[in-house]
Amino acid sequence: MIKQLRLKNYILIDELTANFDGGLNIITGETGAGKSIMINAIDLAFAPRVPKDVIKTGAEKAVIELVIENKNHDMSWFYEQNGIDNLGDEIIITKEITPSGARSRINGTLASSEILKSLKSIFIDIHSQHQTYSFMQPKYHITLLDSYGKDSYGLKLAQYKSMFTDYKNLISELEKAQNSQNTTESELEFLKFQINEINSAAIKSETEDEELTRELEVLENAEKLKELTGASYWALNGDENSILEGLNKIKSNIAKASGYDPSLEELERNIIEASETLKEAGSELNRYSRELENDTGRLDEIQERLFLLDKLKRKYGGTLEAVFKTYENLTTELSAIEISSDNIEDLQEKIAKAEEELKSLGAVISRHRKDFAKVLSVQIQDKLELLELPKSRFEIAIRPKELSADGIDDVEFLISTNISEDLKPLAKTASGGEISRVMLAIKTIFAENDDIDTVIFDEIDTGISGRAAQSVADEILALSKYRQIILITHQAIIASKSDKHFYVKKSQTDQTKVEVYVLTGENKIKALAELAAGGINEQSMDFARSLVENY
Repeated sequence: MIKQLRLKNYILIDELTANFDGGLNIITGETGAGKSIMINAIDLAFAPRVPKDVIKTGAEKAVIELVIENKNHDMSWFYEQNGIDNLGDEIIITKEITPSGARSRINGTLASSEILKSLKSIFIDIHSQHQTYSFMQPKYHITLLDSYGKDSYGLKLAQYKSMFTDYKNLISELEKAQNSQNTTESELEFLKFQINEINSAAIKSETEDEELTRELEVLENAEKLKELTGASYWALNGDENSILEGLNKIKSNIAKASGYDPSLEELERNIIEASETLKEAGSELNRYSRELENDTGRLDEIQERLFLLDKLKRKYGGTLEAVFKTYENLTTELSAIEISSDNIEDLQEKIAKAEEELKSLGAVISRHRKDFAKVLSVQIQDKLELLELPKSRFEIAIRPKELSADGIDDVEFLISTNISEDLKPLAKTASGGEISRVMLAIKTIFAENDDIDTVIFDEIDTGISGRAAQSVADEILALSKYRQIILITHQAIIASKSDKHFYVKKSQTDQTKVEVYVLTGENKIKALAELAAGGINEQSMDFARSLVENY
């Protein structure tokens, strides 16, 4: 479960430490106070990308730190696989956000977005208002059903998806082969000409032009180089007035002087080293000057070679690296054309076989889906009765479709909330309050069937009141007995069930600030009264006390 959330320079928060408990953690506050800030920060701790506008104005960086207490999962494989230190029962996620990007660590070790995604899937499920919208769309219903039945047919579905990818690759290969068959004779001849033109040039490397250009520059300046290096050698070692001759005299003098003053010995060694270095340099200059030749034949050869390479670069990509790549592409294309006729028949046979295998496995998965759809439909309908939708009917419709990446089934959630109406698509019939209860029903069923520690709801109670609010409160309370729940609510009935109550307050003086308080005792009663009646008076306080006492 989430043990602690620390924020620094995050949006409107200077610094915040929120310690969560097991059970039901409630977040309330005035509209616009920033109640979603904490939940958004938890979500961003695992996110691959973070907007830089979360950095508080005037700050250099923002920091999100999340401490997860783990007592239910063996994470040794996770630490070993990702090179992360094992800190026992605690997992510390730190995200540092700067204008140039975000960097994430787990227990002090840099972590990729994939590692964070994996970790989140083990511990936390966040249900936001955006997710409610997504769940209403039919394209997500098959994902929800498959998630419910993953322990039964998840491996078969993964196998199917892998086979479908191979199947699509075969179709793509067939299309290329069929397109290649339509290549005209003149196009084929031109393709061969291009391949031969590059191949006959016998390019030695991707940097051959650069190496030849350097050699050309030396040959073009051979006389000048010979003059300069020869003069330099003569200055170093030419006669009794040369640098080395003078250095030998200095070396002799310092050798004598160091006999009188040992402190000069290091200086003497430096002079000896300098003398030896200059001797080597002189020998190298002499060799270079003597061996350098004005080779006009080689000069012409290089110029002709560079002319050829430049011609190829202009035609095939601008660099020799691009020329090599073009050659590779051209030969691949020619090979595909030459084998396309024989390959087409083979590919067609493979595709037909793959289709049959996919249909067969898809039919097995479809049978599993239909079985689990019946079970899940009954469970959701039972939950909806508990959530004050007693006349509702819920059904998961499964219809056949063409082979696709997720199988041969179209899956759609259907609902009727009035006894006189037929089942219709969820997105077209349910009101906001009904949608909230459907989502809560689905979430509680999933939470009861998986081992995720923490379920987070961002205003799951939208559009409900009265008895419906009470039923939602009871369902959330029941779920909190075996899962940590963090929930933003506007309902006093729901908030009264809290094991811990956070109150978010925004203040505006010379700058806007958001602060979070933990409410207990009379402060909690006042917050419930304000939620219930929009203000604090004797009646609202009595109502708030009755909620807490009844709980």
